[in-house]
Amino acid sequence: MILTVTLNTALDITYRVRSLRPHTSHRATEVVERPGGKGLNVARVLAALGHEVTVTGFTGGATGRAVQDGLTAVPGLVDALVPVTGPTRRTIAVVDERSGGTTQLNEPGPTVTPTEWSAFLEAYEDLVPSVSAVALCGSLPPGVPVGAYAGLIRTAKAAGVPVLLDTSGEALRRGVAARPDILKPNADELAELTGSHEPLRATQDARRRGARAVVASLGTQGLLAFTPEGRWHALPPTPQHGNPTGAGDAAVAGLLTGLLDQLPWPDRLTRAVALSAAAVRSPAAGEFDRTTYENLLAGVSVTAA
Repeated sequence: MILTVTLNTALDITYRVRSLRPHTSHRATEVVERPGGKGLNVARVLAALGHEVTVTGFTGGATGRAVQDGLTAVPGLVDALVPVTGPTRRTIAVVDERSGGTTQLNEPGPTVTPTEWSAFLEAYEDLVPSVSAVALCGSLPPGVPVGAYAGLIRTAKAAGVPVLLDTSGEALRRGVAARPDILKPNADELAELTGSHEPLRATQDARRRGARAVVASLGTQGLLAFTPEGRWHALPPTPQHGNPTGAGDAAVAGLLTGLLDQLPWPDRLTRAVALSAAAVRSPAAGEFDRTTYENLLAGVSVTAA
């Protein structure tokens, strides 16, 4: 069982328009609503791969109920979300069908009270001993301590459970110091953490700050990994065009399954890159095109960095 933590869950709403133009009205050609937030996206990919996964974090209001209703339709997924008074946020993605680009609008999330945060910590501490890995994903809602992920990492490590951290900003800076087993930033998050825009140097620096392994998402340039076993650059055979929202979450799912299967790092990266590229071919975050994934597995290039 894998546990994903999404402190700032969301209802993802995706609008498709023929051409997105500022300062005009648009008719959507399609509207899709799904449970969202990085950890929930990771969980849905894991469930689609056949893994049992538990999700926790916060949920509140009518939007939160819609998120939980959506989770009931996912086989193999256990809902352990903790209720809060404030409403769960919405994230709005507008897909421009002409250009293929996506514009994202993210609400801040509910304000979590100290009592609600304490209830979550109690639930988390009860869940951790029964799982094989923990993924801590996404932003912190208002009211949650900025060092929250650092504390959650220490709780998991005390129980002997490996932890992957995927966040940004000060939460990332505090979290990496708690020594997660895998840190999974994108290029911008990595540069913000280290001050370096040179990916290899930045991944090395991030690892020095405490992470056992650092795997950076570089967009169409694949993944760059700095681990105790070596350094690798993994690339898909061809760039994939589509919706990049959720590609990093699919990569996290691949890294987690590779960890549990005790694969060598090059094989973990192959799986993560193939899943990430297959997610780009899917219309919404938390999903991937299975045919693309299976076809790409044999074509991913992993070279020493």
